Amino acid sequence: MALPERVQSIYQDVIKRNPGEAEFHQAVKEVLECLGPVLVKYPEFAEAKVIERICEPERQTIFRVPWQDDRGQVQINRGFRVQFNSALGPYKGGLRFHPSVYLGIIKFLGFEQIFKNSLTGLPIGGAKGGSDFDPKGKSDNEVMRFCQSFMIELWRIIGEHTDVPAGDIGVGAREIGFLFGQYKRLTSKFEAGVLTGKGLVYGGSQVRTEATGYGCTYFVEEMLKAKGNGFMGKKAVVSGSGNVAIYTLEKIHQLGGKVVAMSDSHGVVVDEDGFNLETVKQLKEVDRRRIKDYCDIHKQAKYIDGGNIWDVPCDVAMPSATQNEISGNDARTLVKNGCIAVGEGANMPTTPDGVQVFLAAGVLFGPGKAANAGGVATSALEMQQNAGRDAWGFEETDAKLHQIMKNVYQHCSDAAEEFGSPGNLVVGANIGGFIKVARAMIAHGLV
Repeated sequence: MALPERVQSIYQDVIKRNPGEAEFHQAVKEVLECLGPVLVKYPEFAEAKVIERICEPERQTIFRVPWQDDRGQVQINRGFRVQFNSALGPYKGGLRFHPSVYLGIIKFLGFEQIFKNSLTGLPIGGAKGGSDFDPKGKSDNEVMRFCQSFMIELWRIIGEHTDVPAGDIGVGAREIGFLFGQYKRLTSKFEAGVLTGKGLVYGGSQVRTEATGYGCTYFVEEMLKAKGNGFMGKKAVVSGSGNVAIYTLEKIHQLGGKVVAMSDSHGVVVDEDGFNLETVKQLKEVDRRRIKDYCDIHKQAKYIDGGNIWDVPCDVAMPSATQNEISGNDARTLVKNGCIAVGEGANMPTTPDGVQVFLAAGVLFGPGKAANAGGVATSALEMQQNAGRDAWGFEETDAKLHQIMKNVYQHCSDAAEEFGSPGNLVVGANIGGFIKVARAMIAHGLV
C-alpha cells in the first residue's frame, strides 16, 4: 500500500534517522499507511506534528550486561530499554531475551506497544526492552546471574509509576522472579507493581500466563462471530510451541475448535486428531524439550523436519512465534487451502505482502497490535491488583480479559467503519490506537 503523500516525507525521515532498523521501518510504515484520512479529519494532529513526535522515542537506554557462566568465564551482553510514549500512562511493555535482539527489534516492538496499549482502554504507555542474551541451554544459576546484572542497570529507570516491564520471548516466570528479587534488593522496597508476570505467591495475577493466547483466541472468536461463525468445528494451525501457542491451543479447544499443527524452529508436528494439551505442556513447560518429541508419545502424529506450518490446510491460522513468519507466498498457500481467518498472536508475524494477500482475499485478519493485546491487558490488571493490595480469582480475571478483548475488537471495527474501510481491522487498529494517543499528546502540550 502506498503511503499518503503528506506522511511520505515523515517516513523517509524515520528511515534517515534510524538507519539499518528494518523491523522498525516496517512497523512505522504499516501505521502511517492508514493515517491519511485521520489527518484530513483532524488537521490539528498535523499542525502539532504528532506523527513526527510519536515516531521518536521519548527515551532510549543501551547498557552493558557482564555476567559469569558456570565455567567461570566472563560473558558480555547488551541490554536495551526503549521508553517510547507515556501520553496515556507509565511506560509498559515486555523484555525479550533472544540472540536476534538489537535496537531495531526493540524499537519496532516498543512502537507497536504504543497502539496496542491504547486499544486496551487502560492507562498505560508504550515501551519495550531486552537483551541479546539467549536463556536456552543456560542453567538456572547462569540465568539468575545474568538477570541480576541486567537489573543493576535497569532499576534506575523503572518503577510502578514510571515504567513497568513484563516478560516476552525468553523471559518467563523464572526470569521475572530473578529480576524482581534483584530490584527488591537494590531498592529495599517490595514494590510489587514494578514488574508484571510475577509468580502468584508474590503479587502475580491469575490468567497472566494464559493471557496472550487466550486473548488472541477471544479476538478471533469475535471476528468469526461477526460473520455468524465461531471456532466450533474449525481446524486451526498454531505456529510456535511456547507460552502464546500453548494457551492459544487450550482456548481453541475450549471453544470447540481443533489445533492440528504446531511448530518450533526445527520443524512442524501435525496431529489431525487434535493436539493433546497436557502432553504439550509437559514437553515445553516442564521438560523444555522439542516439539518433535510429541510424536514419541502420540504415534498418530507426524513430524516434518524443517517443514513449513503454513503448508498445513486449516480454517484458522494463528501465527504465535515471531515477526515476519508468514510471507506473501505462505499467505497465498493458506488462502488456497481454505483459510478464512488469521489471528496474530506474535508481534508483526505477517509480512506486508502477506497482509495484502489476506485482505485482498477477504480473509478475516486480526493484526497483532489488537489481537495479541491480551497479554499487556492482563499485565495492567496485575498492576491494578498490586496497587490495591488485592488478588482476584481466575474466573474474575478471565472475564475481565474476555471483555477487554471484545472491546478491542469493537474499537477496531468502529474505527475502520468510521474511516471508510469497513471490516479492515488493520486500518481500524492503527487509527483507533493512534487517535487516543494523539489527543493525549496534544493535551500535554509540546513535550
